[in-house]
Amino acid sequence: MSLPRLKLISFPLCPYVQRSRITLLEKNIEHEVEYIRPDALPDWFFDISPLEKVPVLLVDEQPLFESMVICEYLDEITPGSLHPEDPFERAINRAWIEFGNEILDKTFTLFKTEDEKSHKHAKSIILDRFDILEENLQHSPYFNGESFSLVDAAYAPMFRFYEVTKDLLHFDVYEDTPKIRAWADALLARPSVIQCVHADFMDNLKGFLTRPDSFFGRSLKTD
Repeated sequence: MSLPRLKLISFPLCPYVQRSRITLLEKNIEHEVEYIRPDALPDWFFDISPLEKVPVLLVDEQPLFESMVICEYLDEITPGSLHPEDPFERAINRAWIEFGNEILDKTFTLFKTEDEKSHKHAKSIILDRFDILEENLQHSPYFNGESFSLVDAAYAPMFRFYEVTKDLLHFDVYEDTPKIRAWADALLARPSVIQCVHADFMDNLKGFLTRPDSFFGRSLKTD
């Protein structure tokens, strides 16, 4: 079966887009990527993104939005599956993807908020959710064991943020969660995760994280 023409619309730093790109790379799907700036959105973007967010996948010019919806679609139109075969295990994976969505949302708050109270609240929730996740990780090196799955694609971009910030943070997010640390290390070493971002991603991310208009940026350690 021939695949449609696929173009992924992305912001340079968006971790949600990275989920879709990882899936595209894992399944060896031919595609294009177009980066646009969130502070200078082209007029056509509002016609294809009802929520005014990325990712948007253009499927023969028809837009599809929401990161995990895109990942599920890509998985379904290609041979094999990045979900477990058992229906209950698939449901479990989807539930933990939703759990990860909250952690990723709070990660953005941690780094973007100007307010110290919001920063500390986000930090508290992240550490609490990591404790819960640690207790429920049953396999290695990936979430389901040896096989990479969509739940891994969902978490990998978040772990990339913490990899970049490990020398900047005032706390070690993995201090009490060695299983999560091992999972993150395995994901960040995977070719699809390495290749899903553009060449200057790391420099751009460091610039974003050290902005003086965020509480995190203002409170970085100065050695």
